[in-house]
Amino acid sequence: MKKFYFVGLVIILMMAVGLIGYGAYLNKTDENQIEMRMESRTVPLQGEKAKFRNLQPIFVLETINLTSEEIADAVALIDGRIEKSFVQKNSAVDKGQVLFELVNEDIPIKLQQAESAIAKAEAQVLQSRNSFARYERLREKNATSLEKYDEAKLNFEAAQANLREAQAQKSQLLVQDSRQNVVAPIEGEVLILYKQIGAFVTAGTPIALVGNFSRLSFSLPVEDAQAKKISVGERFELNFKNSRSFQKAYDTEYGAGNLGNEQTFPVFVKEIIPNLNQAAEMRKIIFEIDNRAGILEQQTYNGVELIRTSKHNALTVPLGALNETKEFVFVVKENILERRKVEIGADDGKFAEIISGLREGEVVVTSATKGLEDGTKVEITLVE
Repeated sequence: MKKFYFVGLVIILMMAVGLIGYGAYLNKTDENQIEMRMESRTVPLQGEKAKFRNLQPIFVLETINLTSEEIADAVALIDGRIEKSFVQKNSAVDKGQVLFELVNEDIPIKLQQAESAIAKAEAQVLQSRNSFARYERLREKNATSLEKYDEAKLNFEAAQANLREAQAQKSQLLVQDSRQNVVAPIEGEVLILYKQIGAFVTAGTPIALVGNFSRLSFSLPVEDAQAKKISVGERFELNFKNSRSFQKAYDTEYGAGNLGNEQTFPVFVKEIIPNLNQAAEMRKIIFEIDNRAGILEQQTYNGVELIRTSKHNALTVPLGALNETKEFVFVVKENILERRKVEIGADDGKFAEIISGLREGEVVVTSATKGLEDGTKVEITLVE
């Protein structure tokens, strides 16, 4: 019985080993088949050729900082108390217009003293002139000494000098008297009133801020290759449609005919720094905005589109061909994907300019680029 028992046990073990080996064989065969199928699998995708197009670039700017060259303080030039104000906030003013009148009580007193000093000096001049003229006549007749003649001459010259000094002091006081009027430094609008009637101010104290926002400017850093495609005087348009409102920091007045959030602002290139005939990797482009509609102010704005009014011919691909960071595309060569790093320039909302990394006619994937890898076999359908 024991013999049959051991024989049966051996048979069972051999069958178990055989089953395990057969299972491993089947598993390996399935893996090979899956691998072969994966290697022969093709992914259906859409693509488009890189080609030259007339591009009208749109530059989406997260923020721009608008500034005005015409903004300045109206400053008190002497110490005094504000007695009169001739303007209010948002008043339109001309350059040199009197905004405030100060009173310095010392100036009238000093002017009276200066008038008295001038009168005394004039009397001294008259007296010394007569004395000098008398000694001149006596000297001609040798009726007086040279010493007395010289003394009379010196006294006359000293009296004249004293008169000139008194007149100069009066002139200085008259200048100070005129400075009791605080005038507008530029043409524009009163943006801020720092002081009110009755306030005492010292020389150099700002009393009001005057600004002219009809022309505003902003700057953008641009790489040399892009800057060379732009010229001074070139026209652009600024679009604020992404902004829900235009908050006014200075509460300036709106101009007639403005369109609110739908307003499009004419812009031109004012300056390129450094200029294009000098070597530089980066340049600053200064733009000037026509803001006669009175909607904008000197401050920072978010969500802006800068649209170039002229078109230029450039190698382009659809925006959908770029990855999320806009750093690479997938190029199709003999139905195999190749991930290619590219440098892009401007775009117009549909197509992006390719500065480097692609050649005209190369096919790029325009659908489902996320998750694709180098070497994937694809079946590409060109979209024209």
